[in-house]
Amino acid sequence: MQSSNLALAAVPEVVDEAPSVLVPVLAVVAAVVAAVLVASLIAALFRTLARKWERAEELSTRARRPLRAVLIVVGVWVAIRLSTEPSSWTGGVEHALVVAVIITFAWLLAQLAFVAEDAIAARYRIDVADNLHARRVRTQLQVLRRLTGAVIVIVAAAAVLLTFPGMRTVGASLLASAGLASIIAGLAAQSSLANLFAGMQLAFTDAIRVGDVVVVAGEWGRIEEITMTYVVVQIWDDRRLVLPSTYVTTTPFENWTRRASELLGTVEIDVDWSVPVDEMRLELNRLLDATELWDRRARVLQVTEATGGFVRVRALASAKDAPTLFDLRCYVREGLVAWLREAQGGLPRTRLETMDRASARADGEFVRPVREAGAAETNEARLFTGSVEAENRSRALTGPGEDVIAEREATAERQAISATQVMPKARPPADDGTPA
Repeated sequence: MQSSNLALAAVPEVVDEAPSVLVPVLAVVAAVVAAVLVASLIAALFRTLARKWERAEELSTRARRPLRAVLIVVGVWVAIRLSTEPSSWTGGVEHALVVAVIITFAWLLAQLAFVAEDAIAARYRIDVADNLHARRVRTQLQVLRRLTGAVIVIVAAAAVLLTFPGMRTVGASLLASAGLASIIAGLAAQSSLANLFAGMQLAFTDAIRVGDVVVVAGEWGRIEEITMTYVVVQIWDDRRLVLPSTYVTTTPFENWTRRASELLGTVEIDVDWSVPVDEMRLELNRLLDATELWDRRARVLQVTEATGGFVRVRALASAKDAPTLFDLRCYVREGLVAWLREAQGGLPRTRLETMDRASARADGEFVRPVREAGAAETNEARLFTGSVEAENRSRALTGPGEDVIAEREATAERQAISATQVMPKARPPADDGTPA
């Protein structure tokens, strides 16, 4: 009987607390529904704008989920704040909602930053011939994307930690020992920080760009990716060479597309002394005229060595880029080898000759060979002379010029005279022999 009386007495208390629980629940449900409706309206607005602004569709796709999350969390926070009185449980819930707001807002901010970077990158196409500036911008944007993401994550994590009162006290104590901590962290993360700053240096000093053709660590390939700490090189046989950023900034390497993609390539062949060089030059011209791999900028055939019992012939040709030049060199090499097999006296041979003294004296008289009529020297026999292109190539390798060298010597003399005038003159010793 007593237990039934207690149950009847507790019924009014439950009835009194029911509105206090039901009202926050209804407010939260209404806030979620309102947030979803607002997010849908914003998405519909961006779909309408997509007809005139091509980036609106991408912005709507990327920002749909983080925007909806931000609106829901903010709506729930406002609903709980307006529908409840401050109590022990409301404080914990509101703190969790504050943390959720920071995380979702950082998510939304990162997506907006990525959309802006994609919009900028879309203005610079790298699938065209003249794409040096575009590849430089793409490289910088690639590094900025990773830097932006890292900064947003770090700031969001710091903001979340600062919402806890205990972390504020820890932060104040850490500031007192920041000097020692910075020294220890600097020593521990020396290589990591060096790679980080080297990555930023590569992105903004324009030493390499994404898509550049390089020869690094003895490998030929293209720059596939540049991050804050490492560089990925796609080697010609589809291997990937991963290099620390500090390696690229401290080790010399070849950049074949630093200013332009056009290149000169050579093919060297050892032949016999009796090879007809003029006819071989004509064969090179015929081979180049018959292929579309040659860009018609330069073609030269020269004898570069005549030692060791052989004559070394070097054929030089130009192409629009490195892959085309590789195929062109192989094509020229195969054509000249096929021509040498059919030429009279072209293949290299090793000779052993014995002579008696009489024949040696008779053969010792030198007879100057006579050049056949019509075998005049052509421009294809000269690399740095004989044509406008060759003269331009020669001027690029002649140095700064006599006037610049004279100016440097005059400057050095003026600096030497100024240094002697600034240096104090030695004072003579005193009469007693002690220095002044």
